Amino acid sequence: MSRMPALSLAAVPGRRKATIELATEIENRGFSGIYGPSLGDAMALMEALAFATKEISFGTSIMPIYFRQVMDHASTASFIHEISGGRFRFGIGVSHAPALQARGLSAGKPLTDMRSFVDDLKAVPRAGELPPLVLATLRKKMIALSEEIGQGMVFANGARSHMQESLTALSDDARTNDSFFIGDMIPTCISDDIEAAKAVNRKTLTGYAMLPNYRNYWKEAGYVEEMEGIEKAIEDGEMEKIPHFLTDTWLADTTLFGTATQVRDGVEAWFDAGIKTPILVPSSANGGQMVAFEELFAIY
Repeated sequence: MSRMPALSLAAVPGRRKATIELATEIENRGFSGIYGPSLGDAMALMEALAFATKEISFGTSIMPIYFRQVMDHASTASFIHEISGGRFRFGIGVSHAPALQARGLSAGKPLTDMRSFVDDLKAVPRAGELPPLVLATLRKKMIALSEEIGQGMVFANGARSHMQESLTALSDDARTNDSFFIGDMIPTCISDDIEAAKAVNRKTLTGYAMLPNYRNYWKEAGYVEEMEGIEKAIEDGEMEKIPHFLTDTWLADTTLFGTATQVRDGVEAWFDAGIKTPILVPSSANGGQMVAFEELFAIY
């Protein structure tokens, strides 16, 4: 029996009711969790999941710490934690400059801001018991901080070949103890048309490749030539060249694509690399989100 991954789920306008129904099917099919990105109102989705599901673990894969006041974060997170019977993990992160600028927000230093946020969150009076805190991580300093002040860590688009090196920032206990969450959001496309699947994942990750913090992480993982090529393309205003530098080798290291067997084997490889909870982010070469989930259900 394959080890079961978790799935990423977002409630987009017009499909919110269908998304909740999809969550109950994810639970019934035995997946290990449901985790929501910051797309839309992830905390509203988490509240709905607390009522709609019964046993499955769920959480925010990233809730940007700047989007709400700390008191609001604490009250809502505690509410979901309580009514779900402790199944909720509060994944928090510093987000990215474009997402913050779009909301008229600015950030300070990531490590300092994260430490201050968690201190302030824990100091909110009469909020109730807080859920486990999972920090969005890429590089070793934030990974180490996730153990110091939190109960878990989650990557997005991590490099599998670099994962064991990254996880050396954690203690042996954190790496092996089931109570410490280690996840990674992995873009996933299932198709017998391998080139079409790769094209879908390239499109998904092109925006991330334009973010300096991701490029710095992927350089650390060994993709210096590729990331410097992207930086030159951005500098020259030749955005159409960016996908050229998202090579097949890099893509296979950061995403899952291909046949049912290839994707299942890839999930197992992520478990073996130290990711306790691979979080598959489904896309389809043949349709939208709901088609992508049907393709995932079919392989498990």
